[in-house]
Amino acid sequence: MTTGQLAELIAAGFFAVGVCAAVYVLIRLGRLISEATRMVSDHRDRADLLLQRAQSAVDRAGEQLARTDAITASMDDVSANMAELSGHVSAMAGLARAISGGFGAPLLRISALAYGVRRATGLRLGALAGGRPAQPAIEPDRGARR
Repeated sequence: MTTGQLAELIAAGFFAVGVCAAVYVLIRLGRLISEATRMVSDHRDRADLLLQRAQSAVDRAGEQLARTDAITASMDDVSANMAELSGHVSAMAGLARAISGGFGAPLLRISALAYGVRRATGLRLGALAGGRPAQPAIEPDRGARR
């Protein structure tokens, strides 16, 4: 074997080792690329799911806002009706005051007179019958004043 052949043999050995190293690196790189592709695909699936959930949350929020608008409109109607009712009550309150001021005092006086006459008649009839005078319907509570 000559030195040229030995050099070719050494160069062929280094070339074979280099090719083996390159094949090893390419295999590892292929695995890395396939793993990265799988991870990106999984990430995309999770991102799609997350976007769907976010969209459904936004849709539910929109529905809640629509309901809130409906409730607010109903409350505006209620407020208007309450203002109208308040006006009617105010008008009726004046009439009620006039009626109670005009008829209330005479009716109270008449009822007091009727009670007094009935009470006096009852006491008088009790005394004439020879019995004790009729007891008052309501006895004052003397212990409450102490």
